[in-house]
Amino acid sequence: MQLLTRFLCSSTAKLALAAFIPAVYGQPGNAELNRDLAPTGKGIGTLYNPGQAGDHFAGPPSKGGTSGISYHGGPVMLGNTNIHYIWYGNWAGNSATTILTDFAQNIGGSPYFNINTTYYDGSNTHVSNSVSLAGAVNDNYSHGTSLSDAAIQAIVAATNPTDTNGVYFVLTSADVTASSGFCTQYCGWHTHGTINGRDIKYSFVGNPDRCPSACSAQSTSPNGNAGADGMASIIAHELEEAVTDPDLNAWFDRRGYENADKCAWTFGSTSTMPNGSKANMTLGSRSYLIQQNWVNASSGGFCAKSY
Repeated sequence: MQLLTRFLCSSTAKLALAAFIPAVYGQPGNAELNRDLAPTGKGIGTLYNPGQAGDHFAGPPSKGGTSGISYHGGPVMLGNTNIHYIWYGNWAGNSATTILTDFAQNIGGSPYFNINTTYYDGSNTHVSNSVSLAGAVNDNYSHGTSLSDAAIQAIVAATNPTDTNGVYFVLTSADVTASSGFCTQYCGWHTHGTINGRDIKYSFVGNPDRCPSACSAQSTSPNGNAGADGMASIIAHELEEAVTDPDLNAWFDRRGYENADKCAWTFGSTSTMPNGSKANMTLGSRSYLIQQNWVNASSGGFCAKSY
């Protein structure tokens, strides 16, 4: 079964976490209490088992510290990270294609993405503040309007992906859903899979216009397109997690939360735009409302908009 990590919808994240924590952490004497949880795909983790399958009690689970997030030995994405967009469905006449292209072209080198440079691999090589938009293709409903997780991987595979240092984003128009829980359990997710013999990282990002109350922070947005502006924050979330935890075995906390999960739906200080919307950063020539990310600081981690 392929593991995924998902960005919980705003209306369900806190309830899911509140229901889960007592069941796992509230039982004295539980032999698993000292084990970390690993990302599973619905925002809550299963027990992280380093070593061979079924090894529930193997040694220290993580290389931790005081930052609130731990390194579990897996790779991170080093050097320049390439964004690949797959525009799935009907995007004709939608300004999202311009807004999100601008976003991908300007997030690299920003104070915001620089937060990810606080993460590193087992050789202490840090993530770079370097991101490029490597390309974009269109997919005219090749798998219909209700996508299973397997269909999303097939959509990625159909582009013949070869970039192992890229993240392939399946961006869906508002008439498309994902059957495993878009709008009810998550707004987006990232994972990896072996495609054409390569370890390909990819992500699903749904259009918040389908469920604004679950996946949009505001109905009026900085760029006049609430769906696109909402997707920008979700793309940021999945991108920073894919870079710091591409194979779901690198950086996450004891609950199985990756860096962006720890700051989901928090935005820090904001300014009011002329149309009444809120924004918290400028990338290129556009303003956006983008969720904060977790700074992996030895003196204690924290959510921030820049580093």
